[in-house]
Amino acid sequence: MLPPTSISPGLSRLSSVLPYIRQFSTTSVASAARQAKKTVDPRITLIRYHLQHPKTPRPLKFSRMRWLRHWTIHRAWMLVRRKKMQAEERELHRMYQSMERANELLRTMDPPGTKDAGRLYRIAQEKRGVFGHGGVPIEYARWQTDTPGKEPWNHGWVR
Repeated sequence: MLPPTSISPGLSRLSSVLPYIRQFSTTSVASAARQAKKTVDPRITLIRYHLQHPKTPRPLKFSRMRWLRHWTIHRAWMLVRRKKMQAEERELHRMYQSMERANELLRTMDPPGTKDAGRLYRIAQEKRGVFGHGGVPIEYARWQTDTPGKEPWNHGWVR
């Protein structure tokens, strides 16, 4: 620190306050650096364990041409998967739009202000009797859990 005589008059007041300013951290810099080296992310430890485990097979080493063939086949497979997913999305979107149009048609079929306005729409939206008289969906036949049951599907289950 500079002697007080060499500090400008505005900073001399600040230098008298500096000893009373709290530091951001109470840990010394060297101590904090040592502690930072000690803490290792457990995810990194797991990755290293599985990559360097003796039973882990070594990575494949392809020649340039084989790598190019592998990459080409992989990209082609990804394109096929993407096209299939997009086709499924389009089909689901088309079905959803069709249901939405049908519901809108049912809703606006009767003129507004009449006694039966929207009657068919309300009937179509009712969920009564879908699962039988007083029935429950098959999904509720077992408690909802995060893991699958011992028997994935009970084929003998009846209402």
